[in-house]
Amino acid sequence: MYILECADGSYYVGSRRNLEHRLEQHSIAAVHSYTSSRLPVKLVYAEEFAYIHDAYSREKQVQGWSRAKRRALINGRIGELPKLSRRGASSPDESG
Repeated sequence: MYILECADGSYYVGSRRNLEHRLEQHSIAAVHSYTSSRLPVKLVYAEEFAYIHDAYSREKQVQGWSRAKRRALINGRIGELPKLSRRGASSPDESG
């Protein structure tokens, strides 16, 4: 599972077996996706899983998170994740 930061500051969450190949596809817009019109993109977070279905499950979980919660994960502030799960919660460094 991986998170890309797009040129417009948005985040894209995905998962693939071959991350290096997928990043190359994103960077040259080889596949029409959310990132195609938001280049360049930068890998800001990745997790490895033994089974692809676990990576897909994690991808769907993180896709449902707020921007603040994704940013906390990216920055390694794991302790903030439960607090950010509450409605209306935002990270101290969240600027929108």
